[in-house]
Amino acid sequence: MIELRKDIISSRWVIINDTRDFQLDVPQPMSKEAVGACPFCVGNENLIPSPISCYDKNGAKINVMDKDWHIKVIPNNKPILTIEGNIIRKAEGIYDKMKGVGAHEIFIEAQEHDDSHLYDNKQNLVACILAMQDRINDLRNDTRLEYILIYRNHGAAYGETVTHPHFQLVALPFIPKAVADEISISKKHYEFRERCLFCDVIDQELATKTRIVMETENFVSFIPFASRFPFETWIFPKEHTFDYRVLNDKNKIEDLAEVVIGVTRKLFKALGRNISYTLLLHSYPLKENKMDHFHWHIEVIPRLAKYSGFDLVSGMYVNPTVPEESAKFLREA
Repeated sequence: MIELRKDIISSRWVIINDTRDFQLDVPQPMSKEAVGACPFCVGNENLIPSPISCYDKNGAKINVMDKDWHIKVIPNNKPILTIEGNIIRKAEGIYDKMKGVGAHEIFIEAQEHDDSHLYDNKQNLVACILAMQDRINDLRNDTRLEYILIYRNHGAAYGETVTHPHFQLVALPFIPKAVADEISISKKHYEFRERCLFCDVIDQELATKTRIVMETENFVSFIPFASRFPFETWIFPKEHTFDYRVLNDKNKIEDLAEVVIGVTRKLFKALGRNISYTLLLHSYPLKENKMDHFHWHIEVIPRLAKYSGFDLVSGMYVNPTVPEESAKFLREA
């Protein structure tokens, strides 16, 4: 199959071409000897900054000195952006720049140096989801910030330098272009059709079933029609909601954890434990009060294939796998 497909959410064209060779590009993880002492393990607290906050097994905040923590949040000691300072916007000729103000935090997901909870410990992930909401609510009070990214890198191909499972949070003084594009396009769809673009996509996927990976009462995961990467998987709440922070129903939070763990488990089982992936939360901007046209979601993007110069020079993606076949493969894993 050679086919051009348009992603309705980003308006991006993607080339689906399974005639091209698809060779897994899975770097081997570094040995424990090469990595050295893990800074996130208990006993190595001298290697990391002092905690910002800690949470128990139920996701409730506890004293940062409590040794019985389940989630620990620390500042990144090599942050992408720094929390200190004021945003100073300047011009340099025709160019614009501003001070690199923001926040970069790490959520240590467990005391144990063990990634088994990535695919079997739902309680720990539930606690992590609640901890993330708490940190977003706190950072939202900082008027310098516009958007918060939350993501997890797993595997060498995505630059994971510490193998102890952890999420990262980066707070930005602007809205990233990928999110801004989603908001702009979905707003036009809402103004024209008076309904949410993302809800329409969810309804389409649930109706056809061919790209569904996993479905629960409250969430659905599927490989998008115009997926950029092999086995790229999206996770959406079925109910329309624009803000991840208002997910406060215990059953729905457990449902989300079940889907995230289920997708992870399927990827590991189908493609091997050494695969690399990044998991990325798309939520709405901090200073918006309501967005009827936006729908929060999670993108899980494995790094499986080598990319050619065409991808770089054209700004397009060539996916050597067919989304429907990839979804069937994961569904049955």
